[in-house]
Amino acid sequence: MKLTTNQFVRIFAGAFVLISLALGVEASPLFVNANFLWFTVFVGANLFQSGFTGLCPLENILRKVGVKDHY
Repeated sequence: MKLTTNQFVRIFAGAFVLISLALGVEASPLFVNANFLWFTVFVGANLFQSGFTGLCPLENILRKVGVKDHY
């Protein structure tokens, strides 16, 4: 199964949000430091701005390594 850049961006964003929450929420068994929640803010802000501007650093990186935009 080949994934598109859009699918990779969604997978990476979701994974980073879940990981940063697991590391930043005190109730988590993986808690390290509450400052990991800032990474969640960064991912959310980047997704928000890319919805308006179409600029996504991860998408540009994926294209450079050969991931296709379409099937």
